[in-house]
Amino acid sequence: MAGNSQRRNRRTSNKKGATVGSGGKRRRALEGKGPTPPASARKGHVKNRLANAKAKQAARRPAPRRGGAKGPNELVVGRNSVVEALREGVPANTLYVQQFVDNDERVREAVQLATEKGLNLMEAPRPELDRMTNGLNHQGVVLSVPPYDYAHPEDLADVAYDAGEDPLIVALDGITDPRNLGAVVRSVSAFGGHGVVVPERRAAGMTASAWKTSAGTAARTPVARATNMTRTLEAYQKAGMTVIGLAADGEVELHELEALEGPVVIVVGSEGKGLSRLVGETCDLRVRIPMPGGAESLNAGVAAGVVLYEASRRRA
Repeated sequence: MAGNSQRRNRRTSNKKGATVGSGGKRRRALEGKGPTPPASARKGHVKNRLANAKAKQAARRPAPRRGGAKGPNELVVGRNSVVEALREGVPANTLYVQQFVDNDERVREAVQLATEKGLNLMEAPRPELDRMTNGLNHQGVVLSVPPYDYAHPEDLADVAYDAGEDPLIVALDGITDPRNLGAVVRSVSAFGGHGVVVPERRAAGMTASAWKTSAGTAARTPVARATNMTRTLEAYQKAGMTVIGLAADGEVELHELEALEGPVVIVVGSEGKGLSRLVGETCDLRVRIPMPGGAESLNAGVAAGVVLYEASRRRA
């Protein structure tokens, strides 16, 4: 009898098999698994693989130059130069005005523009301004411009692909005049390009002069700096872009160039020397611009503008 009592009182909640009303499922199988995760988080899904690949690429390549190590501030000196820089929207941070300076119309306009833009206004004695400018004729006004934040070359292509567009990039080889760089930036912006690449050394950078020549378009057109232009162009080729170099003795004329309709990098050399040897050998094609008027070459900014217009026309 005692044995029968123990068997009757024994717990049966852990017995094997399905419970009543379970539809043939065991208890654990009936427990909810929570909301369905997004496709990018589901292992094996194509979006998950793309997200993982993009994360690996971001980890492999250097971070964008924006916010990175900076060089010294650039100084714009002289009343006319300072006023022109402020009118053109050069991204300055501080305007220095000499104590007891003659308060003419240009000084008043510089102070007014700096105030409207929210720049720091600093009054300084003449010896201090002389020291800052290494004795240049500053005329009592000095504008401090922080170093330009360069992008990474790969970022230019990424921006285009993220927007569902074929990259249209201009690379400058041996351009030392910042006004030419500013003109190219302006053309890239006008014709829907995605940015400009310049060498890190022995080349023009985004100075206040380049910014002024760009007529403010540098604010929306990124400029990247390449430590090695040849390797940068090779990386663009591996990413599926055609690299074309502009050369007076190019084997293809501009109107014959079908590559402009796809992802392309346009390489522009200096007006005097043209493309350097290694860069010229790296290009997939060398293209010439027909000039019935007989001119031997075009200014770098003009040449880039002509090719960018042709690319824009074809893509439209």
